[in-house]
Amino acid sequence: MKYPAGTTGRVRPACTLLMAAWPAATFAHGDLWNTGGFRLAPVWFALAVFVLTWIGYGAGAVRHQPRSGPRLAFHLAMLIAGLTLFGPMDELAERNAAWHMVQHMLLIVVVAPLLVLARPLAQWRAVLGPRADGVWRLLHRLSRRPMVCALLHAAAIWFWHAPGPYIAAVQTPLWHVLEHAFFVSSGWLFWWSVLRPGRLGALPAAGALLFTVMHTGLLGALLSFAKVSLYSTGATALADQQLAGLVMWVPGGLVYLLAAVWAAWRALASQAVPPAGHPLGASAAHRP
Repeated sequence: MKYPAGTTGRVRPACTLLMAAWPAATFAHGDLWNTGGFRLAPVWFALAVFVLTWIGYGAGAVRHQPRSGPRLAFHLAMLIAGLTLFGPMDELAERNAAWHMVQHMLLIVVVAPLLVLARPLAQWRAVLGPRADGVWRLLHRLSRRPMVCALLHAAAIWFWHAPGPYIAAVQTPLWHVLEHAFFVSSGWLFWWSVLRPGRLGALPAAGALLFTVMHTGLLGALLSFAKVSLYSTGATALADQQLAGLVMWVPGGLVYLLAAVWAAWRALASQAVPPAGHPLGASAAHRP
């Protein structure tokens, strides 16, 4: 496959990452052949998509140069996602509910907003061309409705923290990959809707963030104050679950709360400035 001039320097590090992540993913999920042959095929597929996404951004960045800030945000998001999904943390998350929650929070409140700040669609479109324009337009229209995106994000969070889907994701690679795909995709769409809502969408964005603060705080409290373990029967299962609830409730909730305060301030500021053509704005412009 031919890459545009200048992409070799970006493609080689990504290929190196793929080779490094291969044994890391094997470590995190166990030996391929000793766990049922191609049972881990979804993990390898997810790893391939992850690396191709990174390579695609590098190739697209040559044709559509991003600014240094968004470029740094994208590479930081991908680095954190790679370590979170394919590093030793994934094995810890399979055995311990608290680490499982740390993994989820990194995907939802760190990786997803960094991807929004990175604005990678222009670079991906430079590689994919107009073939995916229908998907981008659909996502853009959906991102104009912050509360709808918040409800989709809430549905993903509550579904995957119910005992049945949670245990299935720990025990089955396919469910495991689907869980993370739902978290990243719904989180990305949610943060897109609240961080880039447009002038008229600032107030709905603040409302969506407050709703998210409340429902994630409720779920965190339920896990923290539960008297029985919902996910396993180990000796420390209940303590691990309670710590997991605190991880969602406190650091996770703090991120949502700070974003809600910022969105509310932005909404108030937008209402304080008269729009163009407004009589107050015109009189202010002629004031000495």
